[in-house]
Amino acid sequence: MIPWLESDSPFPDIASALTDKDNAPGLLAAGADLSPDRLLDAYRQGIFPWFSENQPILWWSTDPRMVLFTDRFTVSHSLRKTLKKVDQSIANGGRWQVRFDSAFDAVIRACAAPRSYASGTWISQQIIDGYSGLHQRGFAHCAEVWLDGELVGGAYGVCIGRMFYGESMFARVTDASKIALAYLVRFLKAHGVEMIDCQQETTHLASLGAAPITRTAFITHMKKAIAQEAISHWQPLPLFDGIR
Repeated sequence: MIPWLESDSPFPDIASALTDKDNAPGLLAAGADLSPDRLLDAYRQGIFPWFSENQPILWWSTDPRMVLFTDRFTVSHSLRKTLKKVDQSIANGGRWQVRFDSAFDAVIRACAAPRSYASGTWISQQIIDGYSGLHQRGFAHCAEVWLDGELVGGAYGVCIGRMFYGESMFARVTDASKIALAYLVRFLKAHGVEMIDCQQETTHLASLGAAPITRTAFITHMKKAIAQEAISHWQPLPLFDGIR
């Protein structure tokens, strides 16, 4: 039903992705590899890999596409209180720290760890190796939340030009993944990134302000965003002015 890709095969047109709602809608192709060049080629076309450990590499281009516009990030009242506490702690050299790109391997491996609500993980060693390669080339980035010197939460994704593709998050204490996302959104918005690709619809992402858009709208925005100059310096910014 879908083409098998060899190492030198180009991706098929995304319009050929499956559309049957009962049969893997958005599935485009299988095979190939997760080399940095292949991954970059995929993301530049609005394609992403997603597969379980017992499956071949599967490539997707979903329609609709779940996205989070950085100016629509939704923060609950309780999360806002937590973020102010973290922001103040950072400003005063307290228990909390937020860093970017200081522990990418630890973040992606934490995202791969088993979850209480799932029996497996899609972040296989192949995924870890592929995205670590992107990180080494300056295309994959992470936000990290530290408490008392321990990594307690984080998020990672891919950034091409001014387009960010979110991949996964984790939390070892309450709200730590949301804290990481809040600082990431703040940074991206300040650097002209208007949209974060969330790939697939979930109620959790919807609660944070993400919403589906058509694939056509996603690709139109993405092409303009990836053509812009890359962000050169990744450093967290304060969420609130005047916090001391």
